[in-house]
Amino acid sequence: MVTVAQFQLGKKGLTEGFIETLQNSFKHHRNIKISVLKSCCRERLYLKELADKMIERLGGNYSYKIIGYTVKLKKLRKVVR
Repeated sequence: MVTVAQFQLGKKGLTEGFIETLQNSFKHHRNIKISVLKSCCRERLYLKELADKMIERLGGNYSYKIIGYTVKLKKLRKVVR
């Protein structure tokens, strides 16, 4: 059974500590589920920008999918060129 790590993104937004936590979590999990709280954002466009920034700061071999106000991050097997 595959486990999915779960995190919440709140009013502080994307901090270096949050990115480091995601990187450490990807050492043990392939999928991460991030719930975006109301205090962070309620606009879909800003949510997409946040997800793009997460992927950019994590590196190139990750993808994401936005469902409601939840961002699902996935570590890809091959490096994206």
